[in-house]
Amino acid sequence: MDKLSPAERSENMRRIRSRNMKPELIVRSLAHQLGYRFRLHRKDLPGKPDLVFPARRKVIFVHGCFWHQHEGCIDSRLPKTNAAYWHPKLMRNVERDAASIKALRSAKWRSLVIWECETKDEERVAKKIKRFLEG
Repeated sequence: MDKLSPAERSENMRRIRSRNMKPELIVRSLAHQLGYRFRLHRKDLPGKPDLVFPARRKVIFVHGCFWHQHEGCIDSRLPKTNAAYWHPKLMRNVERDAASIKALRSAKWRSLVIWECETKDEERVAKKIKRFLEG
């Protein structure tokens, strides 16, 4: 049974956005503090990466653990209610992510995925970004 009423669940889902969420803003801020300049959400690239570094041909995706099913993360567990709806929906997201990264690789772009749960340790994420962009 859902802990929220249908109206509360609807309001909760309505407020979830695909961009400019807290984890993405943290990664953008860290990249900027490190001195990197980037473009946001380029629609001409597969998967519309969150951060695009055109001169380096590198992109960063900031994935929500639930929506993109971060393997082994407690935040990625499937809902107990309406599993017939959620499982296929979330698996399509995972498949689409893999296809986007494969298409980027084919186009000679390198990609990095930063998970929502990782953004809690900003120092570690900053090191990860720097290693990725310098390598």
